[in-house]
Amino acid sequence: METTIAGQPKDNRTWEKIVLAYAHPDIRKSILQICNSILPYTLLWYLAYKSLVYPYWVTFLISLLACGFLIRIFIIFHDCGHGSFFRSKNANNVVGKIMGILTFTPFHAWHHQHRVHHATAANLDKRGMGDVWTMTVDEYRKSSNWDRFIYRSFRNPFIMFTIGPVYMVFILNRLSRKSMTRQEKLNIYFTNSILLLMSAIISLIIGIKAFLLIQIPIIILSHSIGIWLFYMQHQFDDVSWERGRDWDYKTAALTGSSFLKFPVVLQWFTGNIGFHHVHHFSSRIPNYNLEKCHNETEIFKDVKPVTFFSTFKALTLNLWDEAEHRLTSVKRIHSASASF
Repeated sequence: METTIAGQPKDNRTWEKIVLAYAHPDIRKSILQICNSILPYTLLWYLAYKSLVYPYWVTFLISLLACGFLIRIFIIFHDCGHGSFFRSKNANNVVGKIMGILTFTPFHAWHHQHRVHHATAANLDKRGMGDVWTMTVDEYRKSSNWDRFIYRSFRNPFIMFTIGPVYMVFILNRLSRKSMTRQEKLNIYFTNSILLLMSAIISLIIGIKAFLLIQIPIIILSHSIGIWLFYMQHQFDDVSWERGRDWDYKTAALTGSSFLKFPVVLQWFTGNIGFHHVHHFSSRIPNYNLEKCHNETEIFKDVKPVTFFSTFKALTLNLWDEAEHRLTSVKRIHSASASF
């Protein structure tokens, strides 16, 4: 018989029941999080405008702080898409769409891809939607020089965190595609229309130059940080990916999603999303319950944390080595090839 903890068999179904005990939204906590995210964000946006009479670096620093609150707003948007922020489906949809406008992200289209991501994370046979493009070593070796160049460029941290957010905000999130449902397309058109109207009104009030000097840094920097967070949640030194025949949803949550152990301040601004292993175990858990679930559930005690500084090493890992069952680097593969 398997090892038991607290008198319960160490069984996935048992753990699922334990984890689901935390999957209950608290209306007071949800409303409080909306208030302590949107109100400071709005205030900082106004202060950034008033600071334009000073050297621009003052405005930029205020905008950088505003990014932290916009990330919290994105976490609310994220939870609403999972139906975990409110008990009411309508409340999740309405609040999620509003948060999507503030974060320049269409609600339905983004969450369709995100649901696919949750269903396929760490599955080597189902890469390609809602994840970071990752090649295996064999795939890279068999690729043309041009494809290798494109892949290395895509995985280059400078490009990923500078051009990446610009492409996401101004192109990917703005355009509909044939494969999308009617609901997803209409939501993109609605989001774009409201953003255009909102931008025009604010620009008429404070001037288009002032609007761009404030909004562009906030939205690009926050999306850059968001891409970095998502990258580190599934691209880290001890990550484990499997082929479809060996893939299991709950095991993938524990070994294919990271536990980013942030300082308290960063944990607050990122809405506890560093407890990503818990989130993938059950996406119905509101972000404000993730830490509590991690601390009180025995199965998560063995999950090795990824520290803030160790994430920088992970940026150099860009290929999956099936033989060694770990992430490796293009540089290492090239060095190994040159030695023969």
